[in-house]
Amino acid sequence: MKIHGQQYRSIWLADDGRSVQIIDQTRLPHDFSIMTLRDAQSAARAIREMWVRGAPLIGATAAYGMALGVYNDPSDQAIAGYQELLLMARPTAVNLRWALERVVGRIMPLPKEQRAAAAYAEAAVICDEDVAINSAIGNHGLELIKGIRRNKSGKEPVRILTHCNAGWLATVDWGTALAPIYKAHDAGIHVQVWVDETRPRNQGATLTAWELGAHGVPFDLVVDNAGGHLMQHGAVDLCLVGTDRTTKRGDVCNKIGTYLKALAAQDNHVPFYVALPSPTIDWQIDDGLQEIPIEERGPEEVTHIQGKASDGQLLKVQISPDNTTARNPAFDVTPATLVTGLITERGICEASEDGLVALFPEHTHPAV
Repeated sequence: MKIHGQQYRSIWLADDGRSVQIIDQTRLPHDFSIMTLRDAQSAARAIREMWVRGAPLIGATAAYGMALGVYNDPSDQAIAGYQELLLMARPTAVNLRWALERVVGRIMPLPKEQRAAAAYAEAAVICDEDVAINSAIGNHGLELIKGIRRNKSGKEPVRILTHCNAGWLATVDWGTALAPIYKAHDAGIHVQVWVDETRPRNQGATLTAWELGAHGVPFDLVVDNAGGHLMQHGAVDLCLVGTDRTTKRGDVCNKIGTYLKALAAQDNHVPFYVALPSPTIDWQIDDGLQEIPIEERGPEEVTHIQGKASDGQLLKVQISPDNTTARNPAFDVTPATLVTGLITERGICEASEDGLVALFPEHTHPAV
């Protein structure tokens, strides 16, 4: 993606070839700030404090975090410590575990003096693969948008509702749910996006709106609970969201509020699709409601809000009465029965184990 005329990924190696640079997403959209990670501890902090977020980018950051750690100490004991440190940074996104297991599996058979270079190389491959996966998701989703466009009259836009941020900033590049939108816009298809603000962190307002505006995609920001109203009045042609973890039977864990959008979409006969990179599929679990750990974040995210004052200063202000207690589940689970289809890098399938295995037959379990 281009920001101020310069091409960026969301994570990259610094000029020294060792440290890693990221965009501090907690300061967007008002301040474009680049942070440098120099060790596994700073990578874990970046994930935990949401300088980076989004399942694919969390995985990429964890991979580079392991490389940063191994550069400092390539011993077996240290690697085990780095893996535990990074794995505990955020519990819900399965890409975190997947990326760490992949890097550790690559480097452990090697002599200690070769481990750091191999870890950096594997992290770079994970990043490149993520870009290719998301571009392919964009291509498959583009065909879906083209089909909707063919069934609309005149110059009326294809109206897409998205939830939270599943764009470039949630991945290494392109995004998941936003990739088809970017591809459609670039192909000259008139799209208009409803951007959910997504309380409590407002990542639709701060990140998705910023991304779409930078790319020139028409959008309107709406409050979290406006989606059902828009669907009731025929103003939504397609719901398109991302996912942080999906079970092998197609249950989808995503930003809190996704389940309510899926319910409204079903009631109003609006197709509800999930953009699904295969590393976010957890082939080890069946029941998303019972088996996916839901991250509970701090209450201050609910009781306070960050914004820009008239003098340009970034401020965090309290919006609730003093001593208010709050609960802050960060994700919810949308049952597969509410999902119209899953858009993967290998194509679009139904939200079911049969649908996923048809695209990813390597995960077929032999009959016993």
